[in-house]
Amino acid sequence: MNTGRSKQLYNDAQSFMPGGVNSPVRAFKSIGRTPLFIDRAKGSRIFDADGNEYIDYVCSWGPDIFGHADPDILSAVAAACEKGLTFGACHEGEITLAKRIKKHFPNMELLRLVSSGTEAAMSAVRAARGYTRRDKIIKFEGCYHGHSDGLLVKAGSGLLTAAVPDSAGVPKGYTESTLLARYNDTESVRAFFERFGSEIAAVIVEPCAANMGVVPPAKGFLEYLRKVTLEYGSLLIFDEVITGFRLSIGGAGKKYSIVPDLTVLGKIVGGGMPLAAYGGRREIMECVAPLGSVYQAGTLSGNPVAVAAGNAQLEKIERTSDLYDTLDRRGAMLEGSLKNAGFNVNREGSLLTVFFTNERVTDFASAEKSDTAQYADFCGYLLDNGIYTAPSQFEAMFLSYSHSDEDIEHTCEVIEGYARRH
Repeated sequence: MNTGRSKQLYNDAQSFMPGGVNSPVRAFKSIGRTPLFIDRAKGSRIFDADGNEYIDYVCSWGPDIFGHADPDILSAVAAACEKGLTFGACHEGEITLAKRIKKHFPNMELLRLVSSGTEAAMSAVRAARGYTRRDKIIKFEGCYHGHSDGLLVKAGSGLLTAAVPDSAGVPKGYTESTLLARYNDTESVRAFFERFGSEIAAVIVEPCAANMGVVPPAKGFLEYLRKVTLEYGSLLIFDEVITGFRLSIGGAGKKYSIVPDLTVLGKIVGGGMPLAAYGGRREIMECVAPLGSVYQAGTLSGNPVAVAAGNAQLEKIERTSDLYDTLDRRGAMLEGSLKNAGFNVNREGSLLTVFFTNERVTDFASAEKSDTAQYADFCGYLLDNGIYTAPSQFEAMFLSYSHSDEDIEHTCEVIEGYARRH
């Protein structure tokens, strides 16, 4: 497969951007490859600068639930562009989108539109602290909530030890109020509440983890988080940037029948444009300016073009009656083939990860035991055979409605070919 043009572009990009990329995972360092430069995409396919065609299981890291260049979304965006790209002012589309979100996430009694998942998670935590008048939060090893200073904490830090920043440039003081628990481990959470209960503002969690690979919640784990936060007067924040409108039309909260105090949405809610949202109970969100003293603002928040894309996508989700059944069926097809070929797979709906480890992956510690060199070999083989998947062991594969049964069957054939060679 010729990738000469991508290599030329990457060499040029390194003169202008750190590592030649605008987001680290795009550099393909973990699989030892030159990153592909994508020229265009349509449906379940992407095409690189050299003209190579791939079945895409990244889907822009989740937003493209209907596949690339969906005509309904493109039409809505084009119409919005004709009216102007940005106003820095209120417009009716914001209300329409807020109504749609609240319809399916009724716990989001008031919500705020922002431009990224990082911004939404950071703002939700600030609102929780402002409402409770407490400083500490609990997050979980392997759960990612964006790159804001207070949440960028080294995974794997020991229980009840000081949280260590996971990035240069983050002062230690920014993370001193961040407590690290173990995902799917209620005892680690209980220990924190017994020691710091009156100081804990909130627990923030990916209800189905997808940033250490896909790791579904253990039975009773989310229920315990809801119980203990209510017991101590803390808030429960669901980070549904990935799972919102993907695991169900009401996200993970609806799928698992848990009602958090605050919810963070992104990716799908923006229809492929930069847009996210956070919201929750009215009395909490009334702490946010201009009603309260928790400040958060953004020039491009509620951008009319992004809002148009979000409205078009959510409206299409509402009228596509077989969306989630189809995604789950095709996910099961792919999972079944992988398991038959001897791979270790975690799947939840249209999210899936192949782990190169012999033990069941239930948390960050077990995910870390994966053979990343073997994953790199696997990912490279898929790329060479026209299958585009995440260039990292610790990411998810995403399915879209545009993936056909034939796409899945061909992908399974390629995977089986890899298994026969190894």
